[in-house]
Amino acid sequence: MSGTVDASIHASAVLVGTRAVLIRGPSGAGKSRLAFDLILAGRGGQIPPALLVGDDRVHLWASGGQLMVRPAPRLSGLIEIRGLGIRRCPFAAEAILGLVVDLAASDAERLPAPEKLQTSIHGVQVPRIPVESGFSALSLVVAALTTTEGTETAPFSTDCAKGIGNHMRPSIATE
Repeated sequence: MSGTVDASIHASAVLVGTRAVLIRGPSGAGKSRLAFDLILAGRGGQIPPALLVGDDRVHLWASGGQLMVRPAPRLSGLIEIRGLGIRRCPFAAEAILGLVVDLAASDAERLPAPEKLQTSIHGVQVPRIPVESGFSALSLVVAALTTTEGTETAPFSTDCAKGIGNHMRPSIATE
């Protein structure tokens, strides 16, 4: 392993396809729950196959312009499932980080500015999803993993009843 390994951080991580999702947030925010939900979504075919990297504590380091993540050794293969306790499951020993999810984020917004959808960790820019307290993060993460961004040049509806022009153009469903 090249690069410098930092002390562990309080977060969970799940490898989805070829990139890991890092889940940060305060204690009780739902990091383990989202990690297990992503694993289940991978098993159900909603997203590419998903595998635990680490729950509760993970190590991050920069290597070759990418962020890497691995489980804390004593917690490898363990995940907390509320109502069942600590459970053992298959895990990835290391992964390239591709997305950060910040639970209970104070800067979460309905239509976030582009700069809020990025974060820098150890000098590496990574896509980010800020999720407000009480909001289910799973749908946001699945959307980020399975859809592409809209373009700023997409025409908005001119017949918006609210008159503020922030609605998408009519589709077959609305015609």
